[in-house]
Amino acid sequence: MSTTEFRVLGVAGSMRDGSYGKMALKVALASAEKRGAKTRLLELSKADLPMYSPSASSPALEKISTDVAWADAFILASPDYHGSMSGALKNFLDYFYEEFAGKVFGYVVASHEKGLTVMDQMRTAVRQCYGWSLPYGVSVNSQQDFTGSDISNARIEQRLKMMGRDLVAYGALIKDQFAQDLAGSDPETFATRYRA
Repeated sequence: MSTTEFRVLGVAGSMRDGSYGKMALKVALASAEKRGAKTRLLELSKADLPMYSPSASSPALEKISTDVAWADAFILASPDYHGSMSGALKNFLDYFYEEFAGKVFGYVVASHEKGLTVMDQMRTAVRQCYGWSLPYGVSVNSQQDFTGSDISNARIEQRLKMMGRDLVAYGALIKDQFAQDLAGSDPETFATRYRA
């Protein structure tokens, strides 16, 4: 495992106060911290990120760009809006591309159903950016999995902790290999397109 610091950015895509997805995201981030990672939480409801435009510029965008560049891995959390991710999260993803390459992503969806199409859409966007996805995600249901602002479903809590742990363990391996591939000369790796 890498001897360098490992950094995880959690991105909360709900615009709602008291978001269950954000509550679940915080459990996964705490688990990553327990495994030695440094973490940050980006709440898009407070970020004031402008709608995507190739020429967009703002202090908020500069701050978020710094957070994205800082991160070695990400956990994306979104509510299920009509079977899709939130517009705020999609807008966030639209701003970045090369910054996601070679990094590992985990997914949390707050849904009254299972949020599978939401997770698939997030995975698709990340795959198009040459990011790696954990082979599972976590779907939370406000009525079934929470009592007030506390997770009451032990199985869901365990999966969120597993996500934090796995993101650090597998993310560090992929981070190290991607760095080796960037520094190397092997033409048979997707990292060649990102070499300086």
